[in-house]
Amino acid sequence: MYTYHIEYRFNGEPRTFLLELKEQQLAKHEAAMHLLELHLGDAENGLLMPTADSTPEQILEHAERVGITDIKVVSQTN
Repeated sequence: MYTYHIEYRFNGEPRTFLLELKEQQLAKHEAAMHLLELHLGDAENGLLMPTADSTPEQILEHAERVGITDIKVVSQTN
């Protein structure tokens, strides 16, 4: 398992998130998807989440629209 330290802003406030995954790499759009699930996963309206066929650019744009910005995968440990 790998632990990823992600820094980002949610509605302008700096935040950090630690994420454990089996994958050796975590792309910025994949981090964005995990952050969307973190912040919007409990939303009753599934329309708040990107579709399964969204491109990486669409996922990042969607995250920005709901207030998740400046996403950086800062470090990885195993």
